[in-house]
Amino acid sequence: MISISNLKIMLWNNKIVIENYFFMTVLQVLNSMFYLLIYPFLIRVLGADSYGTYIFSMSIVTYFLFLVGFGFDMPAVKIISQNQNNLKIKSHTLSCVFTAKIYLELFSLVVFSLVVFSIPFLRHNWTLMFICFFQTIINIIFPQWYFQGVQRMRIVTYIQLGFKVLSLPFIFFMIHSPKDVELFAFFTTSAGVFGAILAAFVVKFYEKTTIKWMSLSEINQWYKEAFPFFLSTSAGIIKEQSITIIIGAFFGMKDVALYDLANKIIIVPRTLLISVNGALFPKIMADFRINIVKKIIRYQTLIGLAIILAIVLLGKWVVLIMGGVTMYDSYPIAMVLSITVLTWIVVGSYISFVFVPKDRYYLVTKNQFVALISFFVYCGVGLFFVRNAFVLATALSLSGLTEIAFCKYLIYKEDLL
Repeated sequence: MISISNLKIMLWNNKIVIENYFFMTVLQVLNSMFYLLIYPFLIRVLGADSYGTYIFSMSIVTYFLFLVGFGFDMPAVKIISQNQNNLKIKSHTLSCVFTAKIYLELFSLVVFSLVVFSIPFLRHNWTLMFICFFQTIINIIFPQWYFQGVQRMRIVTYIQLGFKVLSLPFIFFMIHSPKDVELFAFFTTSAGVFGAILAAFVVKFYEKTTIKWMSLSEINQWYKEAFPFFLSTSAGIIKEQSITIIIGAFFGMKDVALYDLANKIIIVPRTLLISVNGALFPKIMADFRINIVKKIIRYQTLIGLAIILAIVLLGKWVVLIMGGVTMYDSYPIAMVLSITVLTWIVVGSYISFVFVPKDRYYLVTKNQFVALISFFVYCGVGLFFVRNAFVLATALSLSGLTEIAFCKYLIYKEDLL
């Protein structure tokens, strides 16, 4: 039994970790809950088809969001967390990441323009597409990874919460019909961009960092180091966003909306658990202990299973409240997707607390490659027999279980735990 005094000491010694987790959790939940809270309004005002078109557009843009991010965040957080009092190293890291992302942004803009204007459906909705695309700017000038590394996530939380709240009056009073979907996209993008500008201001002046343009030769090492994380992230993004794109291309925008509602239901608990890893990462990097890592993974597995059960029991009522009877088909999709709550948190633990601290970045790439291939195999087999969105959700969940199995195999093979 842990005494009250020992518990107080433990909490005090981990005060920064707990605070960092709290604000990371609040931030992620707010990002997820914000659109979940206004979802009943949006789905009824914009309609399933128009709202589905917005989600479809964001799914395509998400590829470019992660291309611009390029996996820099993980190595950047590692450097910042290990050099929190070294202003020179922090400034150099910020400069390298900023410059590297600018190059990727220019490349993304060219590719995105070619894609949009070469495909009839995208060309027809080109204004909406480019409004959504401007969210890539947020990835450049909002260094969330920096605040995570210095364990000051409260700043990020305050900024993002503030601008999201400010956007609410515009959304509720100016969105009246399906034709206003572009206006809705403009409000959400603007809130993110203005928040990013304020965050960049804080890093520049409050943190007293110096950000300058770096040459390609100086940032080349960053591209090399981030590449395994880019591959890892890209595999996950391709899996998740491909579902929306496939549904939109073959089944219609209403089906996109059905899948999106199911996905929103599981995003909140999944985010709650994933943010634990982000908050614990600096602590584990500073003091790696195998017994602690094993306990974390074990507890997270049990919590993940409990959340799956909760979604199975309560998901139907959430669907009816959020979207009404017309969106009921989201419930079976949500039940299947609930498995990803478990797979994301467990795989994330293996990556953050085993592969990265042990400098086995290539294992991250291997695992995600297996996950991506398995996803498309499951999709191909499933769609051969049944053609609906439920099959794609099942393929995603099975792919996640494959990731867990492969991670365990890699850890056993490399004797990492």
